[in-house]
Amino acid sequence: MSTGLTWFRSSYSGPEGGDCVEVAWFKSSYSGSDGGDCVEVAIAPTTVLVRDSKTAQGPILHVPAAPWNTFITFASRER
Repeated sequence: MSTGLTWFRSSYSGPEGGDCVEVAWFKSSYSGSDGGDCVEVAIAPTTVLVRDSKTAQGPILHVPAAPWNTFITFASRER
């Protein structure tokens, strides 16, 4: 059964392949390594899924790709 999620190779995996972990959810680049408040995102074909890492079971926000891209463009502007 396909979930439609884009899978990402762990940043700890070497370029030669071998044993590695792939994940569909990834944390915000602004999330610290201390396990604090984190937003996780998964990319599906037409939807972006967003959840709180502390409550991975949900709720999960489903955002259509076009509004998500608009949000990211706005949020990434230099202030």
